[in-house]
Amino acid sequence: MLGSLDCMHWEWKNCPTGWKGQYQGKEKVPTLVLEAVVSEDLWFWHAFFEMPGSHNDKNVLDASPLFQNLLNGNTPRCEYVVNGNTYTQGYYLADGIYPDWSTLIKTISKPQGLQRKYFAKMQEKVRKDVERGFGVLQAQFGIVARPALSWSHQKLQKVMRACIILHNMIVEDERDTPHDHVYDRISQSESTRPDATRSGDLSVFIRNYRTMRDSENHFALRDDLIAHLWTRKGQLEEDISEEEEPLPYPDDSSELDEEGSNSE
Repeated sequence: MLGSLDCMHWEWKNCPTGWKGQYQGKEKVPTLVLEAVVSEDLWFWHAFFEMPGSHNDKNVLDASPLFQNLLNGNTPRCEYVVNGNTYTQGYYLADGIYPDWSTLIKTISKPQGLQRKYFAKMQEKVRKDVERGFGVLQAQFGIVARPALSWSHQKLQKVMRACIILHNMIVEDERDTPHDHVYDRISQSESTRPDATRSGDLSVFIRNYRTMRDSENHFALRDDLIAHLWTRKGQLEEDISEEEEPLPYPDDSSELDEEGSNSE
């Protein structure tokens, strides 16, 4: 799992009158859409802030460069096993509006059975990472929590980009520390670099495109994740029951024998 994918709308109060129809969506006011991928530690791994508010999350994804490196074959190698099956593409957690792609795992709107209900519960729980990321971003930088006052779309893009960069700097600085603010640490971790080999073959692009949008792979991975989570749930419950197993009571007869011998 690479992170959680979602969109946030930023109200544009001073949107030019001639553009209001283009930027006004379900919020009934002109907005700009931020598409982001956020991990558990609230790090923003991807940010796309160009689309008008009249577009929904799926349309924003179609215009987003999120999967561009994957289509070009320029992503780090990935291989993992889930429920005995091997997969070679990472995936993001998303809500129900997104398409059934092999790189997106969504919740189940009306789950039937205990296994599917448990999967839906866990998926929605982990997917809240991106919502927490949006909330923390707005709490840290009030400028993106209030309606935007600039007339320029380009200036607002720079503001949002600067806020996300500063947010990631704060996350990196405070990561793995017991304190809220430590400013003299230097991270020694190495970032993952993609494979230097890149294919310009159109057939490779088409194959990656079809693989990414394959709904059969999407449902196969989802079913394997359902089985995997259910198996882990059973193992955790067994471990907890073993830890909570009561201690054996002492033998009452042995205590009575000791008391009798002492009285004699």
